[in-house]
Amino acid sequence: MSAPAAPRPTPTTPSPDPGAQPTPDQTAGRTAAPTPDRTAGLAAAPAGLPSGRRARLLDWRVRFAVLSVVWGFSFLLIKVGTEAYPPFQVALGRVLFGALALLAVLLVRREPLPRGLRTWGHLTVAALLLNTLPFSLFAFAELSIPSSLAGICNATSPLWGMALSMVALSEDRPTRRRFAGLGLGFLGVLTVLGAWQGFSGVDGEGTALALLAALCYPIGWIYVRRTLAGTPGSPVAMTGGQLLVSTLQLTLASAAFTSAPVSFPLWPTLSVIALGALGTGLALQMQYGLVSEVGPTTAQMVTYFIPVIATTAGVLVLGEQLHWNTPVGALIVLAGAALTQTRPAARKPA
Repeated sequence: MSAPAAPRPTPTTPSPDPGAQPTPDQTAGRTAAPTPDRTAGLAAAPAGLPSGRRARLLDWRVRFAVLSVVWGFSFLLIKVGTEAYPPFQVALGRVLFGALALLAVLLVRREPLPRGLRTWGHLTVAALLLNTLPFSLFAFAELSIPSSLAGICNATSPLWGMALSMVALSEDRPTRRRFAGLGLGFLGVLTVLGAWQGFSGVDGEGTALALLAALCYPIGWIYVRRTLAGTPGSPVAMTGGQLLVSTLQLTLASAAFTSAPVSFPLWPTLSVIALGALGTGLALQMQYGLVSEVGPTTAQMVTYFIPVIATTAGVLVLGEQLHWNTPVGALIVLAGAALTQTRPAARKPA
């Protein structure tokens, strides 16, 4: 969840966690894909991390697979969480335990949170766009749609980013190939929804909420890029601060629109804790390491595994129904998303 959270922000590549922030591509200034729990933000390398400590106990491919599974299962965890808690409370638990996980990392590293009223003001807007709104919208959406469909809707985030880049980022004008990817991606969405059948059997409101959640991410990335790029602070510190602000926002929303839970059922409670601590907290740390070790281009590929895992988890664990158009449409969406991320080849000097 995906993926799905502010880093040292020049966000440009997909962030997997459905609520995360983008992975800044240090060489290209563009806003692109999703990735999330798309949550958080990714920098090219964790600040303050000595090069000697970059060596990992596990091969990067193993960590890549683990990250894909964690973020892919995020939509299942949301679904289970909403069985006992209102959507606002699921989103609150997610950012709360995610923030606690990152604060623990900061404590171990002895890194401070961001400073300055201006920075915290921008983090407040970033938290609303990248955490509070999308996390809540996905939770509301999964009251009426399968977790697998929510995961596929999350994969449309790079398509929305591509569409927004046409008007929001003048230096990121689309090529013909990327424009074709945009059209192909939305054709995939129509396939998933069964447009030729009049969208029968699909909950329109829930699907619209999930697509709106996916749209929040590129809007948030554009905002972060324009306001927080170059702000002092490590990715962990910026993301931790952002999740703290989102926790406050969702605490207020929960207090206003829900009542305190009277019981804490085991599996829904564990799901919310795992969703936050693993999917929105520690998984970002794993992603930082991958970006540092293999680069943002390879690390961002986790985005394209999320809907596959989300669909598989929904079918095998929750017994959700799967019709032929769902996996076919998902593949079309991912193909379109991949095309929107292509860049023109650099011209060779004469």
